[in-house]
Amino acid sequence: MQVERKFQRGFTLVEMIVVIVITGIIGGVVAMFIRAPVQGYMDSARRAEMTDIADTALRRMARDIRTAVPNSVRIPIAAGSQYIEFLPTKNGGRYRANPDPAGAVQCGGTRAQDILDFTIADSCFEIIGTAIPFVRGATDDTSDQIVVGSTQSDGNPPYDKTFAGPGVRRPYTGVTGTLTKVQILGVQFPAFAELSSQHFDVVPNDQLAVTYSCEGVGTAGGEGAGTLRRYWNYGFITPQPVPPLGGLSAILADRVSICNIVYDLANQRNGLVAITLGITRGGESVSLYQEIHVNNIP
Repeated sequence: MQVERKFQRGFTLVEMIVVIVITGIIGGVVAMFIRAPVQGYMDSARRAEMTDIADTALRRMARDIRTAVPNSVRIPIAAGSQYIEFLPTKNGGRYRANPDPAGAVQCGGTRAQDILDFTIADSCFEIIGTAIPFVRGATDDTSDQIVVGSTQSDGNPPYDKTFAGPGVRRPYTGVTGTLTKVQILGVQFPAFAELSSQHFDVVPNDQLAVTYSCEGVGTAGGEGAGTLRRYWNYGFITPQPVPPLGGLSAILADRVSICNIVYDLANQRNGLVAITLGITRGGESVSLYQEIHVNNIP
């Protein structure tokens, strides 16, 4: 019995090459049509990312500066700078200015009515109102700091703890805890620090002075070359360090191509910080401008 054999015929090499060529032509035509939309999407995404980075950095700076100790904001060049420094606050209150009618001894001191006395090197006073949490570090400059009567617009007195400055900052010297009595370094405050508001501010020991610093600003090869960096916990330095050494730091924005900070003190009670921040990526730049109100009323 003879069996009939059937043969299956496949693609030839020539047919395969023709299919590949036709597919390539179709792919090239399709790519020409979708290239522009895809490139536009990538450009939009890059711009959105740059805008988000700049906006986030400016919002962080604004949040910090708005809560700064009055008259502690300073920049090295009034006409415009790439550095700004200030003392942040974590709390504040009012000190006793009139004797306690009950005549009770406060803070373990020797004075019968523990007011904050500006005529002596007073080292203790009572808080009027709610208790405040304080932290005492291993040294004076690693403890919470108390600032009283910061009224001088040059920005330097809050960084100084000596009378000769004259300084209005005193390290907290009591025990760590939430208290209504405050112990401070016993150095007499200058006369101008005594105000009717009886207000004091508390600078946190884990922050101390804070600096925002734009470093290496410019462009190279279509990319921003600079960074915006936040420094903190480096201590108290006069004159202003640019940038500060030591402490901790973190980058808030990279590829910074424009950075200019102006501090307008035409009205001392209501200062204004104006910041221009630009970021450049892929040959494109985004520039944001923000004004930050500074409350300089102690």
